[in-house]
Amino acid sequence: MAEASKQKNCKTDVPGVLVDIELEHLPPELRWREWMGRIEAVIFAASAPVMRDTLARVVGKSCNIDLIIDDIREELRSRPYELVSVAGGWQHRTKKAFGDVIRAATGQGNVSRALSQSEALVLMCIAYFQPITRGELSTFFGKEISRDLIGALRAQDFIASGPRSPQPGAPYTYVTTKGFMSHFGLDTLRDLPDFEALEDAGLLSKDKLLAGDIPIGPASEGDDDEDLSDREVFGG
Repeated sequence: MAEASKQKNCKTDVPGVLVDIELEHLPPELRWREWMGRIEAVIFAASAPVMRDTLARVVGKSCNIDLIIDDIREELRSRPYELVSVAGGWQHRTKKAFGDVIRAATGQGNVSRALSQSEALVLMCIAYFQPITRGELSTFFGKEISRDLIGALRAQDFIASGPRSPQPGAPYTYVTTKGFMSHFGLDTLRDLPDFEALEDAGLLSKDKLLAGDIPIGPASEGDDDEDLSDREVFGG
């Protein structure tokens, strides 16, 4: 009977892999600890943010994943890494305070190149007004947005093609990606700072955006199109 009950509570989504998710044979406290360990192990092993439906495959129906995440975060409070909500899921990340230490020890840091001012402003416009076409971006900035600039943002997995626009010719629109949200530490697009916050921080001028008073186009040698850090782009 016990073996039959255990088989009933096993997940079989992966052929040949059986995992007892309900753990009815364990007392509540030990069951909770086991669920915590499973969720943290799955997140730790993943190279990208892990979604809720993925975590739900290894815990019982009565398991509150949000409370499990809260308990894991509490245990990690004194550790140099943390569990963050990003791109609609969860991911382990080293705390920012240890960034310089890691770079000093390994020479590694942010491996993606800094965005030029042109790229940052176009990316910001796409983030706030998506889905948006290249033509609409050009109209917004008062000058043509080059395909090279769009291509540079696509190459960094910040934007992707969205649905076709109902405009004549049905041009493709552009939208931000999960890679964009992960890179900038956003859980959802609702986490984007509003324009007023960016203006107050001196990072964006709405008047300049509307007037097209910004350099738009691929940066060339000698241009004054300075690179912007992630913090300067979205106030992260």
